[in-house]
Amino acid sequence: MAKTEVSELAKELCKKYPDHPARSLAKVLVKQCNNAVTLETARAMIRTCFGSFGRRYRDKATSPRKPRKPGHRIEMPKSKAEDWVPFELPISSGKLGIISDMHVPFHCEVALGSAVEHLKQEKIKCLLINGDGMDFYSISRWEKRPSKRDFMGELKECRLLLQWLRQEFPRIPIIYKLGNHEERWEKWLWEHAPEISEEPEMGFSTWLHCDKYKIDVIGDQRIIMVGNLPVLHGHELGRSVFNPVNPARGAYLRAQHTILISHHHQTSGHADTNLFHHETFVWSIGCLCELTPSYMKVNRHNHGFAVVELMKNGDFNVNNLRVLKNGKVRA
Repeated sequence: MAKTEVSELAKELCKKYPDHPARSLAKVLVKQCNNAVTLETARAMIRTCFGSFGRRYRDKATSPRKPRKPGHRIEMPKSKAEDWVPFELPISSGKLGIISDMHVPFHCEVALGSAVEHLKQEKIKCLLINGDGMDFYSISRWEKRPSKRDFMGELKECRLLLQWLRQEFPRIPIIYKLGNHEERWEKWLWEHAPEISEEPEMGFSTWLHCDKYKIDVIGDQRIIMVGNLPVLHGHELGRSVFNPVNPARGAYLRAQHTILISHHHQTSGHADTNLFHHETFVWSIGCLCELTPSYMKVNRHNHGFAVVELMKNGDFNVNNLRVLKNGKVRA
């Protein structure tokens, strides 16, 4: 093989692998040219292409790169992964009220009113809105009835809901965990206004005036830890093989851990034990919205909410409650 051909091979290698060590490329070059040149000659050709074979040959560089020490090794790229850690509840003991799936402006006034009144009587120390407080119907990717498209109206109603909840519970922490319906806002921004989607002013918390009502917003599908009890909205677990018997059973199959979820608009429970007779119990709580939405008139939905009594050692008792049509609360 002619030296000019070997030189062209060297140029191609340097162009294709600009960050590889010269010696490594020289070994490849020797193999490609069937030992037509020695390893040192091949290395000199590679260094010439990189512009690192002395000043005399620097102007002949075809793939110039910055000088570096012999034996230089490429470092692993920095990871952009972010830590995903649970949110710890701001109380160490006492009662926590959990409401969810109001889907404002499609909430049920009787059920929501009864739930809030019961929680006031329970003297809860913290209130958790466990997702889907707002429906975001007007920006849903699903088919929408034109007469119901009123984004600003929805926004106003949800602000009123948060203002009302703060009025009913003026002195306790209120936590708002975002559900799949609240995530519609973020996804809508990504699609329709990506340039401003990361601005803090465009965030859910800002638009809902959560700071004004002293409501903490928890996003990123983070787990809420109520002592030793993990709480999720429910959509985080996915849909695959999710509801074989009831939502609680489906959540158990996905999480394999004690957990409380919302999302499915149905009160249910599932218990199981392992080889060593350690019990796992899973709860799903009912909704506080209309029971016959346009997308699913026939269903098994029911109104409900939960009260969790938290002990100082992290233990807990869950009271999974139903709300009847007449507003009465039942276990």
